[in-house]
Amino acid sequence: MKSFFEKALFVLIFMTMSLGSLPAWATDSPATLTFMNFLDAGSIHEEIIQAWTNDLEKHFPGRIKIDFMSKDSGISAPQTYNAVSSGYADIGFTTLAYTRSRFPLMEFINLPIGFPSGVVNTAILNEVFDKFEPKELDKIKVLYLMAPGPFYYHTVGFSVRGIDDLHGKRVHYLGGADREVAQQGMVPVSLPMTKLVSALEDGTIQAGQWDFSASLHWHLAEFVDYDILCDSVAQSAGLLVFMNKKTWDSLDPDIQQYFERNAPHWASLHGQGWDKSAARGLAYSKQQGNKIVTISAEEGVKWRNAMQPVIDAYIVKTEALGLPGREVIEFVEGRLTHIKNGEFKSKYIH
Repeated sequence: MKSFFEKALFVLIFMTMSLGSLPAWATDSPATLTFMNFLDAGSIHEEIIQAWTNDLEKHFPGRIKIDFMSKDSGISAPQTYNAVSSGYADIGFTTLAYTRSRFPLMEFINLPIGFPSGVVNTAILNEVFDKFEPKELDKIKVLYLMAPGPFYYHTVGFSVRGIDDLHGKRVHYLGGADREVAQQGMVPVSLPMTKLVSALEDGTIQAGQWDFSASLHWHLAEFVDYDILCDSVAQSAGLLVFMNKKTWDSLDPDIQQYFERNAPHWASLHGQGWDKSAARGLAYSKQQGNKIVTISAEEGVKWRNAMQPVIDAYIVKTEALGLPGREVIEFVEGRLTHIKNGEFKSKYIH
């Protein structure tokens, strides 16, 4: 004879099946999701991602499990978006710049507009996504976004005091920053990070743009002589943690709600992580004997004015596509003004 509990469970399962599907806790195995990312073990962001997955598995015991795919899967970092959106993997961590022109509205984060820190840049990136709901990301489920601190110029064998000192130099750039580089009379050269060191060593390039976290993580500080700080034209980069759309739709509503409710917390941790990494990178650069050059406020205004055509080109490009590029720039500039006035608050800053 069945116990009262067994009868009750049978009735509950029968009723649930009649409504369409079993809840995850009533199945024999958890929903196992594959996660593809290009982060190196031991990096601060790898630690945050691991803590995020541990939190999910702890909160939903027996209902969800995250399996990290091997770095030897044969899928390169630039292929992560396609791999996840097509269903080869369930979750991915990637950089928007790897798929240039696929996310034209979100390329605002690459503009020389004066992005100040990982914490603020991450908050603004998520706020733009929330406010403008760019359709270019509709094919995936964005879990949260993040952005490193300001990208500065780093040079080999020469210092920079004014914008003219960079004319004619071959400079590594990220994403859509080739317009910025060309605008300043430089020769833009785009390289994967794995080839950047050798290019600095053999003179293929004479300078590059990156945030200070890369100075340490990729040991780039060992191959340059000067770090040029010009906050007025600092750009950043967009990264995201995202899920295959069908995988997302298959999750129970309470799991979906948990993902969304906690997204600002994890995005904020990544923003803090970028700033911690950048501080370590700056210290490491100084240890290498590199000279830190701060561009004067007067010269910074000159640089910013010289970069206005790059921002204008973004507006023209996005509006030609029917996208609200001008509104995005106005929103971002307003948020940066809040920073300067000490009025910046965001749910993405904890």
